[in-house]
Amino acid sequence: MTTMMLQSLAQAPVPVMPSVGEQLVQMIPMFIMIIAIFYFVIYRPQKQQRQKQEDMLAQLKKGDKVVTSGGLWGTVTNVGKVTVTLQVAENAKIKIVRDHIVRLRGDDDD
Repeated sequence: MTTMMLQSLAQAPVPVMPSVGEQLVQMIPMFIMIIAIFYFVIYRPQKQQRQKQEDMLAQLKKGDKVVTSGGLWGTVTNVGKVTVTLQVAENAKIKIVRDHIVRLRGDDDD
């Protein structure tokens, strides 16, 4: 019985390894899928958010109520190329870098 099994194992065909070209052809669709997932899940949403932020900063005007990245709430009193002057209290004005404005405040945000 064991000799019969050994003979059948000895006569079993050797599996053929795919060539490098065949392996590459099998991997290309996976790479394309991974790149597409990264584009639609990570890169594209960040690009849209960055564009929305840049548009908001470009449309800043005197009188806008804003929130800074440091958490300060203020009203825009002067808009420069790089800086913005905010009035944060009755007689308190501060100058900040324009990029540190995170969002516009709504009327019901008080």
